[in-house]
Amino acid sequence: MHITPHQTIRHFPLRACAFAAILFTAGLAQAQDSEAATWTFGGFATLGVVHSDYDQADFTSSALKGEGAGWSKSLSFVPDSRFGAQLGYRHDRKWSAVLQVGTEHRFDGSYRTEVEWGNIKYQATPDLALRVGRIALPIFLAADYRKIGYAYPWVRTPVEVYGGVPITNSDGVDLAYRWRNGSVKHTTQFFWGQTDIYLTETTDVKARDMGGLTHTVESGSTTFRVSAFKANLNVNIVRDFLDAFRAFGPQGVAIADKYDIINKRTTGMTVGVNYDPGTWFLMAEAGRMKSDSFFSTSHGAYISTGLRRGAFTPYVSYAYTRGEQFKDEQGLSLAGLPPRFAAIGAGLNGGLKELLGTVAIQSNVSAGLRWDFHTDMALKVQFERVKPSQGSRGTLRNATPAFQSDRAVNVTSAALDFVF
Repeated sequence: MHITPHQTIRHFPLRACAFAAILFTAGLAQAQDSEAATWTFGGFATLGVVHSDYDQADFTSSALKGEGAGWSKSLSFVPDSRFGAQLGYRHDRKWSAVLQVGTEHRFDGSYRTEVEWGNIKYQATPDLALRVGRIALPIFLAADYRKIGYAYPWVRTPVEVYGGVPITNSDGVDLAYRWRNGSVKHTTQFFWGQTDIYLTETTDVKARDMGGLTHTVESGSTTFRVSAFKANLNVNIVRDFLDAFRAFGPQGVAIADKYDIINKRTTGMTVGVNYDPGTWFLMAEAGRMKSDSFFSTSHGAYISTGLRRGAFTPYVSYAYTRGEQFKDEQGLSLAGLPPRFAAIGAGLNGGLKELLGTVAIQSNVSAGLRWDFHTDMALKVQFERVKPSQGSRGTLRNATPAFQSDRAVNVTSAALDFVF
């Protein structure tokens, strides 16, 4: 899969397009004819700050962020700030390699530098390419530049859709084939791999047997992409809590097995379109995820449009996410239990209700302005009205006991993006 800079940031500064061309040397672009070995280097950064007017929960950009703006801090640099650099090597027309590293706030509060990409590509034919190593997970329109704020108009990719799949890469292989039907370009990509995401010393996310198929169609000003994927998830963040249910016999075991995330099959599908004739753009994506765990079944979508007037790009967006709620779950039956065990069971039932309430149900109306005030630099401001509903905390984190669903949360963000 390859989305060229021409398609994704078509009308932002041409130098940025040249940078992006370097940055994505590990993509599926056809190798040049020269046999000379070449090295390339590029980097990107975002300095972002976020303010939330609600101090009973944190607004974050990803489930992999441990904190954000609101409860933790009124003003937070955590959600969007990051730095990254990429080194590319092209040996000849057949062989090339790429290494991309990045630093941003992690779930445990650290700023660990991690490898985002690290792979070797073999261009078997001008249209067929194989990559081995750590590769971008190709399931969204912005998959190849998801970490690079300069490459898209918003402060961040919509959390209601992109937040549903916080995994951004996999360790494995992908095979891509490019073909044409008249003036229409097609890219079909198969990928397979696994990933481990460190959260804390005792918690992590593991995805095994992660595979899927992506197809991208490019015609004139329009890019269309559809993806289907699956994985076996292991997330131990709630394992100790659910293990406590197993001490209550068969009914507790059934509850724990239903909601725990131990080797649970997860499937998903996304579809997106980007229409960009030049003076304006229209983007929309939708996705659906299904997991045999408390993650349940969820779907989300966004639509965004904006105008380009010289160095300024005003835009508006609407997004939502809806997860299946387990409203019929009663938890452990406490009838006939000794008082001590009934009290423990009641506490577990309360915790289970709180856990199931983390299923995101939320809408988001936003407006923003991008200002390309200097070569390779852009300043963005964005206002969002985020509204969790139906008892859910939405995509907010660190909710306090005083948190109220169905209350609009006003979020104001500013970001300075640049590439070099």
